[in-house]
Amino acid sequence: MSRRSRSRRQSGLRLPLIALVVLLLAGAGAWWWSQRDAAPEAVPAVAEREAGDPQRLSGVLLPLPPVEDTRPTESAPTNEAARDSLPAFLPAEARHTLRLIRQGGPFPHRQDGSVFGNREGRLPRQPNGYYREYTVETPGLDHRGARRIVTGGQPPREYYYTDDHYESFRRFETGPTGATP
Repeated sequence: MSRRSRSRRQSGLRLPLIALVVLLLAGAGAWWWSQRDAAPEAVPAVAEREAGDPQRLSGVLLPLPPVEDTRPTESAPTNEAARDSLPAFLPAEARHTLRLIRQGGPFPHRQDGSVFGNREGRLPRQPNGYYREYTVETPGLDHRGARRIVTGGQPPREYYYTDDHYESFRRFETGPTGATP
């Protein structure tokens, strides 16, 4: 067999091989995309309390995401001051972010107000577009940092805070009018 015919034969095999690889990758991508919103399988509850924050869980993700609910209970005081106060875990800069959310902006970062996809499933499952994310400034940083407030609904009916870039969330209330003190 001459070198020329061998080269033609090899180049004739390359195109179908490339097409096969592309089809396999497309099929794997389509399968992954369809599985990403599937319910997670039960995972043994292996979690440790972090030393610095007894409220945060770390370790293996559980089927239900770790969201701390800090809404007032029936035993909590119901006077006006208690309802309008924000939880102690929120940093002072969160008040400014909540004020901007209530006013509808303008926001300091172009990503603020964008859809939060909840791809990791750490918040309760809702339709795409339900959750929005907003930056909570971190003093001393020249970038967005890891602190965010994620709201649910339009207008917002649910509020979540994360200080570890969506690894964990704490739910909180802003008061009956959404006003911040």
